[in-house]
Amino acid sequence: MRLFLLTTLTMVAFAANSVLTRAALAGGYIDAAGFGLIRLLAGAAALALLVLAVRGRLRFGGAGRVLGVASLLVYLYGFSAAYTDLDAGLGALILFGVVQITMFAGGLVGGEATPPRRWVGAALAFAGLVWLLWPRSGVEISLWHAFLMTLAGVGWGLYSLAGRQSRDALMGTAANFVLAAPVGLAIGLALPGVVDVATMTGWGVALAVLSGAVTSGLCYALWYAVLPQLASSVAAVAQLTVPVIAMAGGAALLGEALTGQFIVASVLVLGGVAISVTGRRG
Repeated sequence: MRLFLLTTLTMVAFAANSVLTRAALAGGYIDAAGFGLIRLLAGAAALALLVLAVRGRLRFGGAGRVLGVASLLVYLYGFSAAYTDLDAGLGALILFGVVQITMFAGGLVGGEATPPRRWVGAALAFAGLVWLLWPRSGVEISLWHAFLMTLAGVGWGLYSLAGRQSRDALMGTAANFVLAAPVGLAIGLALPGVVDVATMTGWGVALAVLSGAVTSGLCYALWYAVLPQLASSVAAVAQLTVPVIAMAGGAALLGEALTGQFIVASVLVLGGVAISVTGRRG
């Protein structure tokens, strides 16, 4: 039960990131690259202070560190850039569909056993997302932004796989963020037009800081703590709940409409997750 509650809390935090990003970018309060950079720096600062307070020092080594840093950067910038054009729902479908594929593939490459019920549950959950988020007629999709979200999905999938190698979740997450921060800052400063300071507002910066320090940094540390206790395929399927939670949050906080289609799709997604994560292991 404790593992279930911690996983649920983490999924809610992931969904909150989507809501915060939508609110900031759709409202024109900040540009995408600026949001991603501030999110990264805020996460690094919050985690570094927490680790120094709790452990007294930072350690930057550990298994999967290079993969964790690189995949974190790919995810953060790909996620923000893709949402400058993509419909929010379609972006969520691409992101978590790719995450599922990446983590299932990682589990298979690692020799992890994936029982039939887990495949059935994953298929059912993914079908629910397709039903919920597939674009309607007349909607044009930017292939470039879809590609950026695909990169973000691969990045997050690899970041989650790297997290399963971490023996110290808090230290590992802090190291990833702190090491990624100067690289992200260098990208923002070196490439002209990447970060548009003129478009930043106080509200946009505040949303980015909240996303970085709380629903990213601290909750990613929680995710790293949970991951070693989950099979890769279970972790992948669990994350398919995030778009559903995000759309519910959008309805409650951003005034987005809930439909009968949303309710049916939610039942499919949550039912698929239940099938995948319950029953005998193996």
